[in-house]
Amino acid sequence: MILLQAQPQGGGFSMILMIVLMFVIFYFFILRPQRKRQKEIEKFRNSLAIGDSVITASGVYGKVKSLNEGEPYITIEIANGVSIKVDRNFVYADASQQIQR
Repeated sequence: MILLQAQPQGGGFSMILMIVLMFVIFYFFILRPQRKRQKEIEKFRNSLAIGDSVITASGVYGKVKSLNEGEPYITIEIANGVSIKVDRNFVYADASQQIQR
């Protein structure tokens, strides 16, 4: 004689609810702060001016020497008479604010 047990009802709904809850937590703790930080960096890049102290993604400190409108790079002076061209997307922080920390 084989005894069959009844399956509990509503088990699928609680699993879907748990997955949705995990996605909401993931969004508020990871995705949302990252998007906010990316918007701040983009705003900083768009407001660059000649003479601003900046830090590149590789950790090079320098001052903006020239902004080439329409070009994807800017020229940064890293020492007296030493300038480098850096892709605008690799400038991510204001050096004067970083030094104060």
